[in-house]
Amino acid sequence: MQLSETAYAKINLALHVRRRREDGYHELETLFAFVDSGDRLSAASASRDELRVVGEFAEQLTDPLNNIAAKALSLLPRAEGLSVLLEKNLPVAAGLGGGSADAGAIFRLVRHAYGLPEDWAARAAKLGADVPACVESKACIGRGTGTQLAPVGNDLEGTTVLLVNPRVPLSTGPVFAAWDGVDRGALPSGSASQIAREGRNDLEAPAIALCPPVAEVLGELRAGPADLVRMSGSGATCFALYSSHDVMLKAAETLALRRPDWWQLRGSLK
Repeated sequence: MQLSETAYAKINLALHVRRRREDGYHELETLFAFVDSGDRLSAASASRDELRVVGEFAEQLTDPLNNIAAKALSLLPRAEGLSVLLEKNLPVAAGLGGGSADAGAIFRLVRHAYGLPEDWAARAAKLGADVPACVESKACIGRGTGTQLAPVGNDLEGTTVLLVNPRVPLSTGPVFAAWDGVDRGALPSGSASQIAREGRNDLEAPAIALCPPVAEVLGELRAGPADLVRMSGSGATCFALYSSHDVMLKAAETLALRRPDWWQLRGSLK
């Protein structure tokens, strides 16, 4: 048996932080969206579970056997093991849910081959707040810590997108800790495009305070022909949506000449 999956890059088209909870987490409202590329996973039957990591950002996973993809394997009962090869194309600690996307791809691999237990969503949530959304990798609304999911009218499907990261890792915890605690209001209602247009990312300011290059990336993208520019998640990756693939490609190539040290991913929204 040979299986393969893409761990689709997750972006937050909007992210509204409402309050700090007593359990240390934050109550939030977000619009999840997914890009049509990301990490790649291939799997084959084995006597026991194993995970190998290759790719540009493999070295950023300092303990691959203890990462979220390996934990996902251990949470899903099967009659046989899986030998998984993970091609790590997405930067780590980048606001793209890379680890969560990898875990979501593991869930899909197991679902295809063996089926998932009925409580798979609860198992996914134990791994991280983004993991349940990443299992399906479809645009949706996330509430609570991000695990309470609701559908959204996805009129942004097929929109071209450019992701840019300054190659500076930015951990989620410190960014949330630096949030000023001000509730700036609920997520707008409506279609995905309306929510994205009228929404915001409440973590941009604390992320910039911790990682000033985020402001540089936002400034470069906003100086171009993008229809919408915003930071994703807790950063440091930022995204720009464009009216067409050609417009995006020209902007991406221009930016690559100006900032060859920055990481890029060019694609479309699922």
